[in-house]
Amino acid sequence: MITGPCGPHLTEVKRISTTEPRLNDRIRAQRCRLIADDGEQLGIFMTADALKMSDEQGLDLVEIAPNADPPVCKIMDYGKYKYEQEQKAKKARKHQTRIEIKEIKFRPKIDKHDYETKKKHVVRFLEAGAKVKVTIMFRGREMVHAERGLAILERLEGEIADLGFVESKPKLEGRNMFMLLAPHKKDPVKSARPADETTEKTDASDDADAAEAPASDATE
Repeated sequence: MITGPCGPHLTEVKRISTTEPRLNDRIRAQRCRLIADDGEQLGIFMTADALKMSDEQGLDLVEIAPNADPPVCKIMDYGKYKYEQEQKAKKARKHQTRIEIKEIKFRPKIDKHDYETKKKHVVRFLEAGAKVKVTIMFRGREMVHAERGLAILERLEGEIADLGFVESKPKLEGRNMFMLLAPHKKDPVKSARPADETTEKTDASDDADAAEAPASDATE
């Protein structure tokens, strides 16, 4: 029984998610374009008749296109459908590849030892499958010789070419120069089965030749 604005009916409505499609007696349209559980287009029905059909099959009537005229409804096992959709979404999330972006900072007047140390970090990140944002930081009058920073980036690009490539070319923003490196895609390991099959065929051919040899001697 509805007891007023704060009664149990309003509480029940609040618990209904607005993202869920309308089901069964929650469908407000008087008519609907009906689709059977197997996907067959059944035509336009009164919603009450469509509900009766779904009840007789022990299934749900789901409003799948509420903005159509008339709305499109489908007879289905909604619980099973929702479970399958959740499993598909879960599987898709599981197979998503998460790309990390690491950042290594250089100075335009970096010495040889520091350069090699930072390059080792870049190599390690690329080998782990991460992208690397390489930043050259300029201070004061170092901006006058921005080409020194560019020379460092171009040197690094050449030295890691076997591990990665430049995804974003060097660009200057404020007092920093950036370049984005990305790892090469690793080729899938090819199966060795075709080679094994070839070996087996060769062995079988050799066995056949060996079996035929005595017969040839007997003829002579």
